[in-house]
Amino acid sequence: MKGLAPLFFGIFGTFAFSWLGLTVIPNWQIGHLNPQSDEEGTDIYPQPQSGMFERGAHVYAANGCIYCHSQQVRADYAAADIERKWGNRRSAPRDYIFEQSVFLGKMRMGQDIANIGARAPAEPASPAPAGAAAPQASPSGGTSPAASAAPQGGAPAASPAAPGGSPAASPSSPTPKAPAPASKAPLSSPSPSAIANASPATSPSPAAGAPWPVQTAGEPPMYSAAWHHVHLYSPRSINVDSNMPSYRFLYEKHRIRDARSADALQLTGSDAPSEGWEIVPSFDAKCLVAYLMSLNQSHPLNEVRSVGGAPAAPAPAAGSPAPPSPAPSK
Repeated sequence: MKGLAPLFFGIFGTFAFSWLGLTVIPNWQIGHLNPQSDEEGTDIYPQPQSGMFERGAHVYAANGCIYCHSQQVRADYAAADIERKWGNRRSAPRDYIFEQSVFLGKMRMGQDIANIGARAPAEPASPAPAGAAAPQASPSGGTSPAASAAPQGGAPAASPAAPGGSPAASPSSPTPKAPAPASKAPLSSPSPSAIANASPATSPSPAAGAPWPVQTAGEPPMYSAAWHHVHLYSPRSINVDSNMPSYRFLYEKHRIRDARSADALQLTGSDAPSEGWEIVPSFDAKCLVAYLMSLNQSHPLNEVRSVGGAPAAPAPAAGSPAPPSPAPSK
């Protein structure tokens, strides 16, 4: 009985100090964080997400994606995440202030996806050339490299009826014209030339130098919504060595009535459905892709130093407006 009091106070002190160090002090340090804004109050980061983002986060968690993908770019002195082009700065507590469940992750079987939304092709640049390329291709787009690049970047995502090997093989090689699609070994040999030819149009962001994935011939532009759907439905069609499970249960097989659905998957080979049928994403699949494409921590923060991340913001402006500028002059 004499040792009961010290034992009790020892146990109580252990829990008290743990609660103080793991809950009270961190909340005192970062619990007051608010979104960062400029002097005008226009550039606010981060902003709360809702709707499909929240549902997509639930689908992400329910399917165990957190077990293989993290959402935390580590500092350059602690890891090579920035060198791998997974981000232009380390993640900070302010990045997560609006997230109810923070999927930091503790193991990486695949890439870190904290900035996977920043790797997507620019939305305004992709559909616009697709619509403008059809009228301009015959009258004046024949000689201009910009006009020839426009249908290549827009065709895979805009029209499922023309998902040939050439549109996706060189989604936007600005200077090389036709030699780029000639290299049809995208998965096994990630050569620097293949990466350079595939990245500028599809992902003008820091993912240009990432060793995987490489733009695959016949597939939609990397990190676009169509690409994510194909990757979720058939990961091995993107990377033959991938051990990611297939999430085909998130997709539905429909009979084609009058015309193919606008969001039908562009599948090739053994994954392609039989004649007269198409594979379309369910609402959960659309929410999951919307969630993935919203993950973006590339915004600069005052408390974090960006490492080689300055080109990340200007890159889309230099990659997308560059092709349209020669076209009007012609």
